[in-house]
Amino acid sequence: MPLQKTAYHNSTQTQLQRLDDALHSGQFDAVARMLNNLAAQDIAHLLESSPPRMRHTIWQLVDTDLEGEVLTFLPEDIQSSFLQAMEVSEVISATEGLEVDDLADVLQNLPDKIIKEVLQAMDQHDRNRVERVIHYSEDCAGGIMSTDMITIRAPLTIEVVLRFLRRHDNIPNSTDQLFVVNREDTFIGSLPISQILVSDPQMSVREMMVTNVEPIPVTMQERDVARLFEHNDWVSAAVVDDDGTLLGRITIDDVVDVIRDDSERSLLAMAKLHEEDTFASVSKTTPRRSIWLGINLITAVMASFVIKLFEATIEQVVAVAILMPIVASMGGVAGGQTLTIIIRGLALGQIGKNNTRWLLFRECMIGMINGCFWGVIIGIIAYWFYGDITLSLIISCAIVLNLMIAAATGTVLPMLLQRLRIDPAL
Repeated sequence: MPLQKTAYHNSTQTQLQRLDDALHSGQFDAVARMLNNLAAQDIAHLLESSPPRMRHTIWQLVDTDLEGEVLTFLPEDIQSSFLQAMEVSEVISATEGLEVDDLADVLQNLPDKIIKEVLQAMDQHDRNRVERVIHYSEDCAGGIMSTDMITIRAPLTIEVVLRFLRRHDNIPNSTDQLFVVNREDTFIGSLPISQILVSDPQMSVREMMVTNVEPIPVTMQERDVARLFEHNDWVSAAVVDDDGTLLGRITIDDVVDVIRDDSERSLLAMAKLHEEDTFASVSKTTPRRSIWLGINLITAVMASFVIKLFEATIEQVVAVAILMPIVASMGGVAGGQTLTIIIRGLALGQIGKNNTRWLLFRECMIGMINGCFWGVIIGIIAYWFYGDITLSLIISCAIVLNLMIAAATGTVLPMLLQRLRIDPAL
């Protein structure tokens, strides 16, 4: 896998270099031909990997027929910058033919006025399908579902279902099952395609359908949806409202996008960043980083205030000032270790009310044992440097207390943030 990633990275950089050379020499026709022979996801990757000036030039050379599909593969920041520069007629033309869930994602990055104009330009059937999706939050099941699916009734025979399928020129991508509904469109089960192919044509759908799989509630968070797909090895799943009415389906390709986006957000959050665009301008990037620098400054001032309370002691015993960074560093590492384990457990859905106390006790015990072990070692080092047994004992106790507090804080803080609906990775 690393070799594949390296090869893909090198290919992208080679394409960028060729494009850059062609752009600088004014060979725009050659650039356009080179671009429009690529797949939409490859064009999106090139745009994402380009500095702003080159990015906008490349976008202008993309065929209109490809623009909508390319937009669906771009991060929100870049997608929004292109959409806001387009006329309403251009947006309508670019988004024509997109799948409902992709179209809803694109429209959510537009002002309300333009959304209404785009919807009014659609036929009634397509407009109804998009409106069923667009009012749901993009981080819940309703926001990632598609209304492109095939439904059937329970009394039909397998033979009738097969004839019905053959009437279609094609079926929706990732269709591994048909959804069974009653006359009120209430979800009652599913019929796998594999089951249709090997069953007696005279048997009814009711006899063959699967009824022991729960559909996904439309308000379920996308992380929980991804966890269900991973646990059950699903390719697709039905989405229902509170009354059990079938609204749409979620497919594995949507879930892969959720997992990828979630991992990127978590990675950026570790550094207190929210930059989806690597090549974002200075004016956009500076305020985002400045906020977290300001928060860090507040905590640093608080730490300095605590140290100032012991200013007289530090003046008399300079060794304390020299040894303080060791205590702070050990606590920081111990807290970081605990945070990583707890955040991972929360992300995987392994932590709940029934095991929180056990985890807190375990982490505090680990902090105490590690604190005692390393406290003794650091106390010996301090005694070797300064020959003061009292100072050595104080530093040893400080290490023990700091590691225990770091472990407790690293356990409790992510759980508290999750209850407050704040991303624990922050």
